[in-house]
Amino acid sequence: MSTKKELPPYVCPYDGKLLAGVDEVGRGPLAGDVVAAAAILDPARPIEGLADSKKLTEKKREALFDLIRERALCYAVARATVAEIDRLNILHASLLAMRRAVEQLSVQPEFVLVDGNKKPDWHYPCDTVVKGDSRVQAIAAASILAKVTRDREMAELDKQYPGYGLAGHKGYPTKAHQQALEQLGPSPIHRQSFAPVKQLSMEFG
Repeated sequence: MSTKKELPPYVCPYDGKLLAGVDEVGRGPLAGDVVAAAAILDPARPIEGLADSKKLTEKKREALFDLIRERALCYAVARATVAEIDRLNILHASLLAMRRAVEQLSVQPEFVLVDGNKKPDWHYPCDTVVKGDSRVQAIAAASILAKVTRDREMAELDKQYPGYGLAGHKGYPTKAHQQALEQLGPSPIHRQSFAPVKQLSMEFG
């Protein structure tokens, strides 16, 4: 029986204090913005339990969200809108959201670690880290900030656009979401460039 191979610990080429981690949430959903966050952690105020936001319970994410905002040296949350996703494509919109998050940090970093294998077009010295949200604390912190922010926003959007179940699936293409789309048609916050939405938009006119 095959088992997943664990990635080795990440060794950062930068050892200074002003190290930012950046991550995004929301590349896969059919609806809503893609949200990114950046964080510079304070070594003097460590945060226990940081991990990939997807592997944490909602209660744990919420608790860590508050701790990160309290103890981080600085943090910022940014986004690319549904219109930008449709215009640029989801990859470039995700990179744009990450760039905006880092640029909005009140203390500008000397080095940035980016989750994944692609980096935004910017001037910052940086490195990409595959599965960085599981290997780098600053990226894990960013992933938690981005996910909690986006999840809360989708719960609010559920009130504006009832019937789709956005508060539950957060816009991801679940069976229930697909069925709601087929019944109601796409809403203004659905991504028209994504195939299931595009097809239904044509059918609903």
